Amino acid sequence: MSSPELTPPSTALKRLSIRVTVLCWFLVLLDGLDLFVYGASLPGVLDDKGFGLTPGAAGNIGSLNTFGMLLGALSAGVIADRVGRRKVIATGVVVFCLSAAVCGAAPTVTVFGAARFVAGIGLGVLLPTAIAQVMEYTAPARRHIGVTILMTAHQAGGAIAGGVAASVVAALGWRSVYWFGAAPVVLALPAILLWLPESITNLVAAGRTAKARALADRHGVSLESFAPERDSDRHRGSLRSLFTGPLWRTTTLFWIASFMGLLLVYGVNTWLPTMMRDQGYNLGSAISFLLVINAGGIVGMLVAGSLADRLGSARPVAIAWFAATTVGVALLAVPMPLWITYVDVFLTGGFLFSAQTLIYSSTSNYYLPGVRGTALGWVSGIGRFGAVFGPWLGGVLVASSLSTWGFAVFAVAAVLATLMIALIRGNSASVVRAKLATVD
Repeated sequence: MSSPELTPPSTALKRLSIRVTVLCWFLVLLDGLDLFVYGASLPGVLDDKGFGLTPGAAGNIGSLNTFGMLLGALSAGVIADRVGRRKVIATGVVVFCLSAAVCGAAPTVTVFGAARFVAGIGLGVLLPTAIAQVMEYTAPARRHIGVTILMTAHQAGGAIAGGVAASVVAALGWRSVYWFGAAPVVLALPAILLWLPESITNLVAAGRTAKARALADRHGVSLESFAPERDSDRHRGSLRSLFTGPLWRTTTLFWIASFMGLLLVYGVNTWLPTMMRDQGYNLGSAISFLLVINAGGIVGMLVAGSLADRLGSARPVAIAWFAATTVGVALLAVPMPLWITYVDVFLTGGFLFSAQTLIYSSTSNYYLPGVRGTALGWVSGIGRFGAVFGPWLGGVLVASSLSTWGFAVFAVAAVLATLMIALIRGNSASVVRAKLATVD
């Protein structure tokens, strides 16, 4: 028997939204932990002469990891739009957790690199799918803060990675950090299977209305609280629809901005400890910068998401945040007192990570539910080309003793990201979506 119709925001709907957000937050925390543990453990791995990892090879492995993320992100959106978000999320978590265990036991650099590549596929699958899932369970007026809250988990994972590396690498060796990252799979998989519902919006968009209604009734929410219309089969999971009508220019600009943003995110996170050590800081301080920059990212996301919801658009906030990132990254090359450097690292993290997150939350407003996962997956996936390039470029600069120039290169990437977002016209989400819906 169907439950009574509820007027959103109902208590049941809020409860369901919180459940989905909390579960996805935990999963993205594991994603961030696995991703950033590489940069955090890298000084220790390089110091393990018996293992034989060189700076150049380390940069290549970082790029392999992000290339795997590229493949995962590009495929995940299309698959999730067609088969559902829940299965894709579960698969991604299992893949990157098991790959972390292989890294911890890797006998050679080759095996280690292969495991990081496979882990990247799992990481790339999870993130855009989790973002789409949270957005589809969050009230429209709070979607920007919903996405930024979710992405604080990514930075919390990075902060934990830095903290774990700083505490245990010297005592237990760098391998222990990867075992620490693999262990939570025993909690994550049951949590997904027992408590994470499929996206009701995605079910409606797929025409599986009976299943969507049954799921809504089970949780005591109204089906009308979610996307009321079914997307056309032509649009559903279609890459071509991202370039239909007025979307082609916006899609292109989002792709370029994401490329520059993720070049920054992964280049800085992979090489910050090593580059700061080359600047004269000791190993403990160098690793702690990774913790500080991710802590700044958490605060910055909460501020950015709240501000974007107040303005009704994430675009102007993303422009300002990328511009501020330019200044913060450039200042890292300037010798300063330690406490000022910590402040700069904190503020740079606050601007950098939230700016990239606002690209994701902005993107989803331009696309119908049936291609939302595809749009997010491709924005994330194209960005991974920058993420592949960033760690490789950092490795080349460090190996050439040009760490200071690395900060300048990353600052230029922030300038280009600022320009791309600025060229996206207006906040015409509803208009663009309506036009796309009429194209056949």
